[in-house]
Amino acid sequence: MTDLVLQGPGLGNKALDTFKVVCSPARITLTARAARCVAVPDDAETRKAVRALADYWKLDAAFVDPALRLSDFRLLALDMDSTLINIESLDEVAALAGKGCEVAAITEAAMRGEIKDYRESLRRRVAMLAGADAALLQQVYEGRLRLNEGAEALVGACRQAGLKVLLATGGFTFFTDRMKERLDLDFTRSNVLEIADGKLTGTVTGPEGGPIVDAEGKAQALRDACAALGCPTSQAIAVGDGANDLKMMSAAGLSVAYRAKPVVREQASQALDYAPLDGVLNFFVAP
Repeated sequence: MTDLVLQGPGLGNKALDTFKVVCSPARITLTARAARCVAVPDDAETRKAVRALADYWKLDAAFVDPALRLSDFRLLALDMDSTLINIESLDEVAALAGKGCEVAAITEAAMRGEIKDYRESLRRRVAMLAGADAALLQQVYEGRLRLNEGAEALVGACRQAGLKVLLATGGFTFFTDRMKERLDLDFTRSNVLEIADGKLTGTVTGPEGGPIVDAEGKAQALRDACAALGCPTSQAIAVGDGANDLKMMSAAGLSVAYRAKPVVREQASQALDYAPLDGVLNFFVAP
């Protein structure tokens, strides 16, 4: 037997009544935004029925270990664009530079996993911005970038439970530096946009001039953070939305697809399509 966590805006008594029929839980515990169906069967037939009901009611449904606690983990690893924050930062800079459609098309293909060489796709996108005013980065940060709902609550709860927090992204230090200060993050790993005379040169490098952070770079950032903490990667939680996050997510003990592309949702341990980011916390029993 296992527990089933239900969450999302469609959660209500009518929805719960239908899950009671297919799951026959021992009891249901309720919080403000989630329901935990305790001791439900975990078999193919039940999972199929739960999936259909979750789709109907527009709910996130997660079969979870009834004994799993947040404090069992040591690290929370987050992607940045479209996971921690509400935008694809490069796309927004490109839009202000008049190159939005061209750059966004490449970004979307890369996120779906259709472009296998992420480093080359990033170089192509950044090259389109050569000569753009570097002040556009600040305009995006101040005018368009917002934390996704639940981001601060998730980070705060993880820190309170003793976890460290890593932000690993194919995005840029301009934004990760500000996120690190804003949320008091422990580790970041991101790329560097070259700027000369107040203009973007159209060149991008990895940290300290090294390789561009791609899918493997994100996974390595998770491994490095776990090594610094002296824990196995099985004690990491990784949250992401695009194909570039899959290696990082597969290295973690628990992976969560947030508003993710189908290829990511299919491979993740759990998915949040409707609940906010702090819905991750509902996968764990209270301390």
